[in-house]
Amino acid sequence: MTSPSHPCLFCRIARREIPAHIVYEDDYLVAFLDNGPIRPGHVQIIPRDHYPTFDDLTAELASRIIVLGQRLARILKASHKVSRAAFLFTGGDIAHAHAHVLPMVAATDITSRRYIAEEEITFRPIPRPSEDELRHVAFTLREALKGREAAP
Repeated sequence: MTSPSHPCLFCRIARREIPAHIVYEDDYLVAFLDNGPIRPGHVQIIPRDHYPTFDDLTAELASRIIVLGQRLARILKASHKVSRAAFLFTGGDIAHAHAHVLPMVAATDITSRRYIAEEEITFRPIPRPSEDELRHVAFTLREALKGREAAP
């Protein structure tokens, strides 16, 4: 489904046309650090092929994403000493099916507008970790994945 001329940001990351801090890749998936993380270790998992939305994915591909998400969640929980990791499929920002996995430090790390009382919400700029920090986190996650079971 991915074509060399496809302008999708995530397709371009999957084809290595745009640099990313990749923590895992196989024939079907690429997982990389979010460059505007909610928490350090925030990973995005994408299919190599272009699927605009979560419900466009095949069941097998969605399963592969979930299994990798579980592996990463266990690593993030241990490495960040938290009791929970968030996993969610989103699609509001980039029209390429993708999942997020991140250690949950606070209950509000992932929340819904429905739970926010203020009518006007203001946002600050996304904090951008340094390239050195991203390289270190990506290396740590890659090494941890090597030490765990081989699937998905």
